[in-house]
Amino acid sequence: MTLLDVLDYASVFIFALTGALVASRAQLDVVGFAFLASLTAVGGGTVRDVLLDRNPVFWIAQPTYIGVAVAAAVLVYFTAHIFESRLKVLTWLDACALSVAVPAGTGVALLFNHHPAVVLLMGVATGCLGGLMRDVVCNEVPLVLKQGELYVTAAFAGSGAALVAFQFLPAGMALLICAAVTFTLRAGSMIFGWSLPVYKSRPPRR
Repeated sequence: MTLLDVLDYASVFIFALTGALVASRAQLDVVGFAFLASLTAVGGGTVRDVLLDRNPVFWIAQPTYIGVAVAAAVLVYFTAHIFESRLKVLTWLDACALSVAVPAGTGVALLFNHHPAVVLLMGVATGCLGGLMRDVVCNEVPLVLKQGELYVTAAFAGSGAALVAFQFLPAGMALLICAAVTFTLRAGSMIFGWSLPVYKSRPPRR
């Protein structure tokens, strides 16, 4: 099993946990848990593989990814009631999933020697789109679009850090740096309120 396989499995499992937690908040049945967990788990990676023309898509080549997502869904179905604040757990698990999925997407694009711009976009897409699908399907405000927090920015910075590190370090180390940068920025935004300036409209001039 390669490092990219490990990253894909880790991101699938953790993102599946977040999808199942959202299903618990929506009070779905166990099939709904499995569906939402699987959608969240493989959504970003599927978009990545389709855009990169990677055939077959990773979870079709290895259906065990779906098994991992369903197992995570069943686990949450029986344990979600334990947590006092499922939203808080969801937010932190999502940050962990982001910091694993971004290097997974970045690594695949680097493996196929794509242009740096494509590498950046694949890192962002893999990290962000699964969670976006999850929140849109459940009619939640997407975490990726939450005002005043770093999310896409964290993914972009992590993927960019991997690109720079890849010029001087082994690929595995570059991807670890990607994960560290992504998680640090996302966690810092959640804890310390790190953010970029938001757009504020001005009154029209007369």
